[in-house]
Parts: sequence; C-alpha cells; structure tokens
Amino acid sequence: MTALALKMTAQKLPAAIRRHWRALALLGTMAALWLVAAISVYQGVARPALPPGAVPSAQARLQAAAAATSATQLKAISVNNALALNAAIPIANLANPAARPFSISFAGAADRLRSLDCLTAAIYYEAATEPLNGQRGVAQVVLNRVRHPAYPNSVCGVVFEGARRSTGCQFSFTCDGSLRRAPMASHWGQARAVAEAALGGYVYAPVGWATHYHANYVVPYWASTLVKSANVGMHIFYRWRGGWGRPTAFGSRYAGAEPAIAWRGGFGQPLPSETMSARDALAAQAAAEAGPSASVDSFQRAVLRRYEPLRRDTASALISERARADQSLSTSQRWALTGDSSATPQRQLGRNNAPAAAPPVELQGVRFRTEPAPAPPPAAGGGADAAQ
Repeated sequence: MTALALKMTAQKLPAAIRRHWRALALLGTMAALWLVAAISVYQGVARPALPPGAVPSAQARLQAAAAATSATQLKAISVNNALALNAAIPIANLANPAARPFSISFAGAADRLRSLDCLTAAIYYEAATEPLNGQRGVAQVVLNRVRHPAYPNSVCGVVFEGARRSTGCQFSFTCDGSLRRAPMASHWGQARAVAEAALGGYVYAPVGWATHYHANYVVPYWASTLVKSANVGMHIFYRWRGGWGRPTAFGSRYAGAEPAIAWRGGFGQPLPSETMSARDALAAQAAAEAGPSASVDSFQRAVLRRYEPLRRDTASALISERARADQSLSTSQRWALTGDSSATPQRQLGRNNAPAAAPPVELQGVRFRTEPAPAPPPAAGGGADAAQ
C-alpha cells in the first residue's frame, strides 16, 4: 500500500510543478530576497546605496568634496552682511526625517571613554554658550558623520579630522588653537551629559540627517552647495544634496575602536589671541583679568562680545572712541556723538547766553527758585555816563 502511494505521488509531482510553476517561482524569489535582507542586517548594511547614475568612484569624489567643506573656508564679509545673507536663504521645503538612534558596540571600555571624551570636546568647544538644543544639534551632526561614507567611521576620527592642518579641519576648534585653553568645569559637565545621551541613543530630530553646520555670522563658500535644513540657536544646519543626503546613504558601520588622539593642549597651533587684531587682543586680555582664565569655547571672549548683549557704558565708550578717531567728522558731529566740546565750545541747543539762574532757596521745607533781578532802565538821555 505504501509503495503504491509513493508511486502515485511520484507520477503526480511533475504535473503539479508544471501547473503551479509561477507560484513556485514567486516563492523562490521571496526566499532569495529574505536571505539577502538577513545578510545585510547581519553585516550592518556596510555598503550604502549609491545615488542614481553613480559609478564606483563616486564615493572617492564624495570624500574629496567633504574635504573641501572645511571650517576654514569662509567668505571675507562683515558680520552684518553674513547675518543678512544667511537669513535670506530659506530652509528647504523638503522632507527632513529624523536620524536613527545611534546604537554602537564598543571594542572595550577604553574605546567608549575615548568616544565620550571626543564628542564632549566637540560639543563644548563648538557650542558651550549655545542653548541645550544647540548642543544636541552639534552632537547629532558628529554621529551622523560617523555613519556616512564620506567621513571616518569613529567618533574621534570625525571630530579631529584634519586637525593637524592649519587649513582643512572639519571643526574649527581643532585647528585654531582653542584646545590650548583649559575648559570650564561647569560647561564641560553640561557638554558631557549631552554626549552621554547621544551615544546612548538620544536623537535630536530637528536637524535630521545633517552633516554640516556653521554659525549664522559667517558664510562658508560651501553653504550654497548643500541643503539648508534647520536653524537652531546661532547655528545653521545642512545636509548633502541628492542621494548622499538621504537616510539610505548613512549605512557605514561604526568601527568599534576609537583612535587614541592626544588632543588636549592642541596640536601646536597658536592661541587664538596670537592671531587677533590689536583691539581684540586688548579685549581678550581685559576679559581674562576680569574673570576665570579658562575659556568658554572656541570663540574667545573677545569674539563672543559680537553677539552678547552690549552694556550701555560699553556702547558709549565704543561710540566715543570711534567718533574721536574719525577725522571726517565735523566738530558739531563729534560733539553730538561724544559731548566733547574741548576743541570748539558749542552752545547748548535751545538755550541762550543769559546768566544762569540762582540756586533754589529752601524755606521750611518748601523750595523756591529766585530769578535774577532785572537790569534797571537807562536814565533819560542815555549815554555812556548816564548812570554816574
């Protein structure tokens, strides 16, 4: 009986395959796709999707383009012009999805501490005086770069890329001498807390998959080549155009190991104060004498004064100094700005040369002001000796 059943099944199987070959082909295709997906997940999606029409050398070209978007490539324009130009560029009306949580597996405890240290340094020196969300945005950009094929696949590698060059560094604090200044403990603790959260999976959604940012009072040459995606505090955030700015491009695997970079004390670059103008150097010296010697972030106090609230006495002193130094001003203009009439005495507006009123007299708590006595009328006939 069993042999007969097997014989009948063997006779019907080829007919069933011929009848349902389309369904069997679909099942085979689904199984192959499932296998490919499983392998990709296991390998961490090591190769990101290339943009349409890309060739194998596209990644090399992208890395060259990334190197050109350094923090030192700035246009030589005034702060006011920079603010106006940046404000005139609208945020792109495109989808700006949030990044995925950054979940990494470290090779060891030392690597985790190095990544935390490097990310804290980036947050501190780039955004110590920014609000909390501004610091979170900086942390998100660093971690976005770790997962992008244009940049190193470690936190420290991303932060200190190009740091040993005077030009070409990706974060300005790594090559402008700021690292030679010791950080302030309170600001460092805040930056470390932000770094801990980011490495633990916290995502700051408003900046999306941004890989670039700059302060709103400067204009980099590369800003027009990227997509403006968000404004947070004083920083403007950008992402790559096309396929390299989409979520599918952020598929590089984290290395797991962090390079040992001895970044404290800097890499031999001069202090920012050594490259300042004479005015900025004097301001930095005065700020150092008035407060703690430690710096706040990569912008020393002499530069921070550009966007801190200006005190009335400081503004008056600044106006007076510039008015006295400007030789094109007339005496009246200089007096109007500074109140200085030492060169040519100026009459006060709205008053004549009449004698000043006598000081008030106080009688039993009541104040009275006495007026000068009117001059006596001239004698009849007038003349120079009429009063004699």
